[in-house]
Amino acid sequence: MNYVSMVCVALAGALETTSRSVVRALSRLRPTSAGAVLDAAFEQSPHGSLLVDARTLRIVAANAEVRRLLGLSERKPRALTLAQLFSHDLEADALIARLRDPTLREPVRLEHEDENGVTIDIEISGYAVEIRHERLLYLTTHDVTSRTKYEARLLENQQRLAHLAHHDQLTGLPNRLFLAAHLPGAIDAARHEGRILAILFLDLDRFKHINDSRGHETGDQLLKAVAQRLRATVRDEDVVVRMGGDEFIVLLEDIHSTEEVNEAAARIIDALSNPVIVNGRSLVTTVSIGVSLYPRDGADMGELLRHSDTAMYQAKERGRNNCQIFSPVMDRRLKQKIAIEQHLRAALESGQLDVYYQPIVDVESNRVVALESLLRWKHPQYGYVPPDRFIAIAEETGLIIPIGEFVLERVLQNMSQWRDAGCTLIPVAINVSAVQLQRSNLAELIVSLTRASGLRPSLLQIELTESAIFERRESRNGESSRDAVAHLRDLGVQIAIDDFGTGYSSLSYLKRWRFDYLKIDRTFVRDLVTDMSDLAIVGAIIAMARHLHIPVIAEGIEGWQQLEKLRELGCALAQGHLFARPTSARKCRRYLSGEPVDLVNRDRRIDLLDSTDIGPIAISEILEGARKASG
Repeated sequence: MNYVSMVCVALAGALETTSRSVVRALSRLRPTSAGAVLDAAFEQSPHGSLLVDARTLRIVAANAEVRRLLGLSERKPRALTLAQLFSHDLEADALIARLRDPTLREPVRLEHEDENGVTIDIEISGYAVEIRHERLLYLTTHDVTSRTKYEARLLENQQRLAHLAHHDQLTGLPNRLFLAAHLPGAIDAARHEGRILAILFLDLDRFKHINDSRGHETGDQLLKAVAQRLRATVRDEDVVVRMGGDEFIVLLEDIHSTEEVNEAAARIIDALSNPVIVNGRSLVTTVSIGVSLYPRDGADMGELLRHSDTAMYQAKERGRNNCQIFSPVMDRRLKQKIAIEQHLRAALESGQLDVYYQPIVDVESNRVVALESLLRWKHPQYGYVPPDRFIAIAEETGLIIPIGEFVLERVLQNMSQWRDAGCTLIPVAINVSAVQLQRSNLAELIVSLTRASGLRPSLLQIELTESAIFERRESRNGESSRDAVAHLRDLGVQIAIDDFGTGYSSLSYLKRWRFDYLKIDRTFVRDLVTDMSDLAIVGAIIAMARHLHIPVIAEGIEGWQQLEKLRELGCALAQGHLFARPTSARKCRRYLSGEPVDLVNRDRRIDLLDSTDIGPIAISEILEGARKASG
């Protein structure tokens, strides 16, 4: 029996793929017969087979399939060693080392180039056997070229899908999923190497206006341009992520001081402040940036992102187009906002809100010609909360919408009660915020409520700040503030510009739009007697309004000298503590009698009324509640 036969017999007992019945059948054959059968089985095997001397690595035998696979003649294999057969020496060495280690059974894959220059991928498995004290290697080969190409295509598809999953399709930047996968590792690296890591949270300023007024396609083009500028502005090793919408993250991993962060932020602000040409039109957008630093501002991804977001909103509050680095003070302010929001929601549901009224007086006759409704929040535990502590928060959270509806409903309810009590009704002014004007159909709500109460819309006066009018005009595509104001005026509702002089003060809209009143802000009235600049401003406003036939209401009148100076300037109407403090609806009935306000006995009269004005809220108490709630 030759080597081939003996090896096959040995392998028949060793290989798990050979059945025991075949082994038993072979054992019953005579040696010569068994050898012939095994020789034929080896030669005709559909798998390429090699027999190699383990010591010299000389090829002892090669069947027809392996000769075909490797492009060899019948005689040539016996003249070669294993290393000569496979031209890549390193791969041959790896193959030999693998085959000689009995603990390793994984196939070896390598490329083979035949004599004709054709390259194929083959996979080789083998076993070490010992025959007559000689060690041999029995190898089987498989052509896996097609499988390799399929695996390559599969890997390419997987990589493409992974790229799509972790990158933004619009800008090509890494996305939120990428950041979630990358940032924890960056934090660990910074921890081990003792480095600072900075997260810059970017939000484009007034991007919604561009998106709404120019269309989403223009907005997308702007976002792509911003992404390109960001990538070109930062270093190659910095990571730029689009979080979604108009929000971006810049991750600075190799920094040594906050000065480097400030310099990077300044470069970004400068780059994004330059106009962007989209479809032949110039667009200008700025960016607000909030920064958090590891390890100072947080130990994990969630904390760092939250604090950078907090700092970004601080940049928004400070006028946009600037950078703010997170500080614990910002965190305390945020917790304060959250606490007030939670309490405000509870107040809206549990009836803690009420509406008070302050008279608007004709300065010549001292008669009450209108009332201004003022929202009051009396917390059952902490007392009165000043409106300036919660109105801005209500606007940010959208609570101003239900609060505005509550005020309108309560005003009409109180007016109905006054009417039923036989009082003479006079107009009541209601403050409307920019958010309420943008998000609610105010005209439709007024029609519904006045119809239900049987009152005329002309008894209502809507007070809008200059900023509310400007924001409405800039933010709505196809509908201007002028349209919204016109809808209200068509109902007979009077329109007043509140806090005139503190906002945009565009004289053009005074010319083009119809307003019934201008209210001079109290900051100009306060020092009217002692500050010549304030005197000049108030005088100019009154003179301008007189020529436009718009009555002027001066707010914040607290002294006789202020009142006398306003009379000299020709101001028609005034409002302030000199006449009366805000009071409840029940005690406000006395102002509806038509009698002049008694300024001589005003101190006694104020005591008789509910003179409780808004005092300071125990903010520390609310914050303590927020601290306990947040753990």
